[in-house]
Amino acid sequence: MEKIKVGTYNELRVDRKVDFGFYLDDGAEGILLPIRFAPENLQVGDMLKVFIYHDSDNRLIATTQEPFGVVGDIVKLKAVELTRQGAFLDWGLMKDIFVPASKQLGGMRVGGEYLVKIYLDEMTGRVAATEKIDFGLNNEELTVKEMEIVSLIVYRKTELGYAMIINNKHIGLLHSNEIYREMVIGEKLEGFIKTIRADKKIDVVLGKPGFQKVEDEAGKIMRLLAENNGYLPYHDKSNPEDIYAFFGMSKKVFKMTTGNLYKQQKIAFTKTGIQSIASE
Repeated sequence: MEKIKVGTYNELRVDRKVDFGFYLDDGAEGILLPIRFAPENLQVGDMLKVFIYHDSDNRLIATTQEPFGVVGDIVKLKAVELTRQGAFLDWGLMKDIFVPASKQLGGMRVGGEYLVKIYLDEMTGRVAATEKIDFGLNNEELTVKEMEIVSLIVYRKTELGYAMIINNKHIGLLHSNEIYREMVIGEKLEGFIKTIRADKKIDVVLGKPGFQKVEDEAGKIMRLLAENNGYLPYHDKSNPEDIYAFFGMSKKVFKMTTGNLYKQQKIAFTKTGIQSIASE
């Protein structure tokens, strides 16, 4: 069978049942799934998707609990315990994840939230986390292209806007003039690649590109009109912050979308806002 992948999900067959749980077939002695994590009516021979990690006694253990992240993910986690060797963060499982002191940037405190990358320690084979994310990010060999929809994580504030982690692999910039909402470090967002420069620096934008974005936002505007008796007091002279606060979109996208709806004769522009046009 395929090698067990620690720190991520595995599809394994139930090999045998014992009083305290089930053993899953790993090609050797089996991996224990404790009874409290076993689905009802689980039977020997069933296939089950489980997360595999080491317990406190350094034994591989299976669980149907879902951690906040798997190996390779970058996530924001809360510190729950400190020791001289490092810190333990809550990652959604019975056993907390460890951040060695050498993998911390400036020390951690209980209750603090930290952006970390989950990795598999080469020496111990155990899952751990590190604050030193930069080492795993590079734009030398890009796996994205312009206009591609990507996952983004707010990384840090810069003079030009916010540095954003792209697909857990690359680093990009969300410019200040593209931001119409409060940004929270560690927040996960959807966006797209706007520009890839000659030096491989990447500019990103929140939302979806082009007409796909307009179509998505058109449905939102029509829904909001229906929920407000067919009228909304927003137009092309409205404050961009007011538009973003109500619609969750930039003023540029609002103008593109309402212009498209006007051409389709679904809305009319008034002196004070937009009005839906009743269909026959």
